Amino acid sequence: MRDGTLVSDSEEWLEVDGLGGFASGTTAEIRTRRYHALLLTATSPPSERKTLVNGLEVWVETTRGKWFLSSQRYGPDVVYPDGMTHIQKFELRPWPTWRFGLEDGLAIDQELFIPYGQSALVVHWRLAGDPGNQVKLTVRPLLSGRDFHGTHHENNAFRFDPELRGDRVRWKPYGDIPAVIAGSNGRYRHSPTWYRNFCYTEERARGLDYLEDLASPGLFEWDLKREEAASLIFFAEGFARIGNDDGATIEIANRLRREEFRRRAAFSSPLAAAADCYLVRRGSGKTIIAGYPWFGDWGRDTFISLRGLCLAIDRLETARDILTEWAGTVSMGMLPNRFPDRGIEPEFNSVDASLWYIIAVFEYLQAAKGRPNLEDAAVTAKLQQAIEAILTGYRAGTRFGIAADEDGLLAAGEPGVQLTWMDAKVGNQVVTPRIGKPVEVQALWINALWIGQSFSAQWKSLFAKASDSFATRFWNEARGQLYDVVDVDHRAGALDPLSRPNQIFSVGGLPLVLLPMEQARRVVETVEAALCTPMGLRSLARGEPGFVPHYEGDVWHRDSSYHQGTVWPWLIGPFVEAWVRVRGKTPEAKRLARQRFFEPLRSHLDQAGLGHVSEIADADPPYTPRGCPFQAWSLGELLRLDRVVLAE
Repeated sequence: MRDGTLVSDSEEWLEVDGLGGFASGTTAEIRTRRYHALLLTATSPPSERKTLVNGLEVWVETTRGKWFLSSQRYGPDVVYPDGMTHIQKFELRPWPTWRFGLEDGLAIDQELFIPYGQSALVVHWRLAGDPGNQVKLTVRPLLSGRDFHGTHHENNAFRFDPELRGDRVRWKPYGDIPAVIAGSNGRYRHSPTWYRNFCYTEERARGLDYLEDLASPGLFEWDLKREEAASLIFFAEGFARIGNDDGATIEIANRLRREEFRRRAAFSSPLAAAADCYLVRRGSGKTIIAGYPWFGDWGRDTFISLRGLCLAIDRLETARDILTEWAGTVSMGMLPNRFPDRGIEPEFNSVDASLWYIIAVFEYLQAAKGRPNLEDAAVTAKLQQAIEAILTGYRAGTRFGIAADEDGLLAAGEPGVQLTWMDAKVGNQVVTPRIGKPVEVQALWINALWIGQSFSAQWKSLFAKASDSFATRFWNEARGQLYDVVDVDHRAGALDPLSRPNQIFSVGGLPLVLLPMEQARRVVETVEAALCTPMGLRSLARGEPGFVPHYEGDVWHRDSSYHQGTVWPWLIGPFVEAWVRVRGKTPEAKRLARQRFFEPLRSHLDQAGLGHVSEIADADPPYTPRGCPFQAWSLGELLRLDRVVLAE
């Protein structure tokens, strides 16, 4: 059980290493995704991730019988063995822990965790109570050695042969991946075999390859009556300091457990601990993983997330490191949509990532004022130079038709290129092209100009012109809201009246309110009535052309519905900020907003990605969580609401 609730194969836990690698699975211990694994290593942190150890087959034997502590799902849909039926409870903190109840009072606790900063996993099994007779524990590791987006299949190239070094076993299944090393205080017995036809139901539902074969080189055995605990450590050779430690495995495991417990106990709250999962190393600096299990570090996501994951919880040094790391990537006024890895051409298909960067820099510099350890003139100059480079590039004109127009607003877009956060593309078709002057891009642009003018007078006149144009060109009196795009497809006067959430950024989520208060209030009321759900804001109102109530099906169907009604939790941040602003930001308004909007979303922390907030949800009840179960900007905006917007 988990806090009184049965374990489930739809509830997922996450452990991270701070390098881009992670371990994840379900509370029922049935792998439902290709990404569920125990040792998944970022070989070029935080990218180039490889799955090394996928799972375990675990059982115990006594004089009375044999019981499994693991469950697997095989194709077409067979669950075997029955380990999940023995789970009495599951606890998420300080790390995933299960209690298995077997027979005659026999119970076994299993816990696992990743020691921060190392591509490693520690697993412990302990007896709970005295069973009165011998208890033999057997564990079979299930290995692959593949790209984490792929699946593995039986082949003759897999090398099972072990190298034995004291209490460690080394396997090198393929020549182009790190070796897997396992240390234990048990006995290793070589017994190579293949486990075939694992079935990953989440991948099947997504229309992707969902069957996999895994290799098991051998098994580990313990007498749990004799040992204090059965300990097993996996690590990727060359990616863990454990490799340089000559101590006994049980001593290393216990030391790592103590150190990791102290590290986690230092976080101010469970939300702050969850935020740490997305802050990872890149080179000598830091970056933010957009979401687990499949995203890397994306520009737009990084700068939106940073405000909650770093600034709201006073991790200013990390924010500084992230912003300075990205500052050197400006090209023609644009930041990459994804951080460029060595040898990979950067992708610049984002009009708003650079503008979100300016917002993040501004809020960081505001937070750093009066902090002697952070008020660094060289850092400030570097960040302001990046802002100047972005504004200059956008004003003059850059890639994909991005340029300041005669009215001071920012035009952007070319056929076949998705530039806004509504970036779904199916084949060659951009689902929501939004070519012209999208409303949230203007809000970001005007805020960026306002920030730029605070240290360079050259932006004052353009800020004034863009502000005036926005106020007159975007208001749709008939619907009491803003147009989503003006000058659609760069056709002067063409308007997109669809009711979408992007207009909320004119009132909330950014430093400035761009509308007169009466219009701002009407925007908030319209968005609340048409788009607000307990999980966030719909991306398109019901009744609008193209609305899709459920995000499901194969890649084509899912991508086609991604921004056509699907709910986005991260948008609750700007919405609630707008809702409170138009009510004068009074303590009463903040308390009411916390009750009406914050608490329903916080309850989602007990669903899907446990302790985290999902990427998206269905547009219609029951608002089923979808997409990435652990999403940075979703959690970041929940934290920003809690610590900043709704703080009294």
